[in-house]
Formats: sequence, structure tokens, C-alpha cells
Amino acid sequence: MLRQIAFVIFPDFQIIDAAGPIGAFEIAGRLQPESYALSVRATQPGEVASSSGARMTAVGLGDPASVDTLVVAGGNGSRQAMSDPVLLDFVRRAGLGARRVASVCSGAYVLAAAGLLDGRRATTHWSRIEDFGRRFPNVRLEPDRIWTRDGEVWTSAGITAGIDLALAMIGADLGEAVAKRTAQQLVVYHRRPSGQSQFSALLDLDSGGERFGPLLAWMREHLAESLTIDRLASRAAMSERNFARAFAAETGMTPAKVVQRLRLEAARAAVETSGRQIDRIAQDTGFGDPERMRRAFVAAFGQPPQALRRAARSAA
Repeated sequence: MLRQIAFVIFPDFQIIDAAGPIGAFEIAGRLQPESYALSVRATQPGEVASSSGARMTAVGLGDPASVDTLVVAGGNGSRQAMSDPVLLDFVRRAGLGARRVASVCSGAYVLAAAGLLDGRRATTHWSRIEDFGRRFPNVRLEPDRIWTRDGEVWTSAGITAGIDLALAMIGADLGEAVAKRTAQQLVVYHRRPSGQSQFSALLDLDSGGERFGPLLAWMREHLAESLTIDRLASRAAMSERNFARAFAAETGMTPAKVVQRLRLEAARAAVETSGRQIDRIAQDTGFGDPERMRRAFVAAFGQPPQALRRAARSAA
């Protein structure tokens, strides 16, 4: 069964948003021939410049009725794209008629502007969450998921999460064995679950620089201890009120949220890469009670610690 996969791009798109999923579907098609026919589409056919300046050649938008799966790339140009009436009309008609529709990163803006995400669960890149939520209040935004699926509407977070989404689609179409072999060819993890947190955002916590960088490093080394705001403020030699305000301004998160994220980061790494008992990990990372850690994992990742450990071992 030949499935028509249409990738929609626009000026100033993020090239990996398109190239990553295209590569996944291309490899899966080689592993199981006659599975996919891939096309790159744009309002204006020809070379389309990405945000990096590298170009990708697209055909015109064509007949929306021919599309089995619609995948909209993201990138800096997505805000302009969501104001393109020709593009939106195509996305809307293709999305309503296609077997499934998807977005990578800020491509969710285009799907939302076309009305395809109203009342549905969706995600986008963590840095766009606040703006997206203001623009599209009717979307049930899940800000800390790397990808989501609501019926046959799929959305993904940052750039490489588009590959996770494509692998999930390949698994649904051709079976998990083909998806796993595709991941092996791509030399990527097979497959990060949709509930995984957008942990790459934690890297930006190090941008606290000279002011809070040392404090963040100290927090990581003392997760098992009580990290109350008064203790953190004292460590930073600031009043609690000034510390809370300045810390949130620098990191984009409250101190309590950062402590929770750091504990989750450390606990997940221990769960997936060590054989330590779950209750021991809960103690060492400051959760104390393993049930409290389980609830935090389910909220952040959609799965309890034991499920993540099983998934990590089966992928090894």
C-alpha cells in the first residue's frame, strides 16, 4: 500500500523539521518497499530557503485529496506561514481529508491557524508554549510532552522530536520491527515515548551564568537535602523575595519548579541507567517517598519509573 506523505514547508522553515522525518520515512520505505511516496510542497514551487539559508526544492501544494499524511514543518517562518491564506486553505482541506495530520515544532501554529487543533491535545517547542497558548486558547496544550497524538492529529516538540513522531507513525503503519530497524539506521533511540518531558529545556538553566550558575550546580549536588526557598536564598546571599523574583527572571522558572525538574532529571537518569532500587533513588534525589516520585514521573513523563526502566532495558 503506497501512502502519500506530504511535507509542507515555507520560507524560513527549520530544515531539520522536514529533513529528519523525511529521512525516517525514506529509510522505512527502503526496508519495506512500496510503503511511502514522499513529496515536499510549498505555496510557491521551486527552491525554498530555510532559516539556515540552505534550500529545499518543493513542488506546488497540489491536490489536497491526494494526501494520506500531512506533515507541517516548523521554524521562524511559521508565524508568517499561518497568515498565508493559500497555504492555510490547503492545510485545512488536506488535514480534514487525510488519514492523519502532523506538525513538527512550531508547525503547530499552522495547524492551529487552520483550525485543526481546536479542542485537541497538542504540543510545540517549549520556548513557544506561552505565546502559543495566548494565540490559541482552544487548543489543549500539553507543554512538557515531546510529542502528542489525539486521534489522528499528531504534534511534536523541538526539532529532533519530529523524528520520534515519524518513528511512531512508521510503527503504526508497518509495525514496530520496521520502526526499530529504521531507528537503528538513523542511529537514534528507539523510540522516546510521547510522555517524555522536553528535558532539553533544562540545559538552558545553565544560562544563569555568574549569578545563579554556581547555585544551580550546588543544587544538583544536594538534591537529597531540603532545598527550601529560604535555604536557596541564603545560599545566594539574597532576601527570599528578591531571590525568587531574580531567579525566575534569569531561568524562566520558579525555584520550586527548578528543584522539581532537577530531581526528575537525576531520578530518571538513575532509573534508566542503574540497577538501584526505586525507593533508594527516591531517597537520593530528594523525593523521599517512592510514591511521591511515581506521581511526579507520571505527571512529567506519562509513565511510572518502572515502565521507563523496562523501556530503557528493552532498547539497550
